[in-house]
Amino acid sequence: MPVQSELIYRYDGSFDGLLCCVFESYEKKEIPLDILPPDAAASLLFPAKAIPTDAQKANRVLISIPEKLGKAALHVIRHAFLTCLAQKELYILLFFRLGYRHGPSVVNMLTNNVVNTLFKAVRHLERESHLLKGFLRFSIVNQVLIAEIEPQNMVLPLLVQHFCERYPQESFFIHDKTHGMGLVYQPYQAAIIPVEQLELPGADEQEQTYRKLWQLFYDTIAVEGRYNPTCRMSHMPKHYWQYMTEFCRTPNTRSPLLPKTGNRCLNTPPKEIASDTSSQ
Repeated sequence: MPVQSELIYRYDGSFDGLLCCVFESYEKKEIPLDILPPDAAASLLFPAKAIPTDAQKANRVLISIPEKLGKAALHVIRHAFLTCLAQKELYILLFFRLGYRHGPSVVNMLTNNVVNTLFKAVRHLERESHLLKGFLRFSIVNQVLIAEIEPQNMVLPLLVQHFCERYPQESFFIHDKTHGMGLVYQPYQAAIIPVEQLELPGADEQEQTYRKLWQLFYDTIAVEGRYNPTCRMSHMPKHYWQYMTEFCRTPNTRSPLLPKTGNRCLNTPPKEIASDTSSQ
């Protein structure tokens, strides 16, 4: 029987590294108090144990997931690793232990706190990635489509297929500022790479023209009589407004429905119904 140890695992932050933590937990018959990535706080009350990443061990654990837990559990584990859930690594380890004990039925144990917590986190991840498929806005910089986002979860792996299929002949780059990552695509080749900082040049005249046209379209379809800010924020949360072209205004492109302002990005967008918005 595994025992609750007074150790904290430290791993390199990779998915393979986490699988090695699962291997270590079973090999040593222990359950750590927590599993921390390298960027976690250094001051710890309990001793830390560094878990090296071993491709062979990670592969053994990975192969066992569809065999013993089922393909649905593999989907949950991969997506749970991308979430912003606090202590997600420990929850994933506990999910493994439940799965090895109960088999594929673990995905139906929604009354269990571990399973329920992971499923909620995965739903949050999938909802955020779904919203960004419509709310992400590209700008043309040096003949390349570039977009910036600040998601709570690591959504780039879930956006790859959508945008690669939508713009198969284009070159584009999506910068995740929250996690310091970037999705780079050129025709029929895509990769997610680390990007610590990115400074973009100001929009040129052509790009400014495109933005004004998009804002004009956005204002034109607005129906002031159907103004419903609560409904709009339900369909288009304010978290995403910062990087949406239609909400970024200069005094010369101000909507007639908005108060005068010198700010580039407004906190109050044009008065229109949320369902009338569409992706650029």
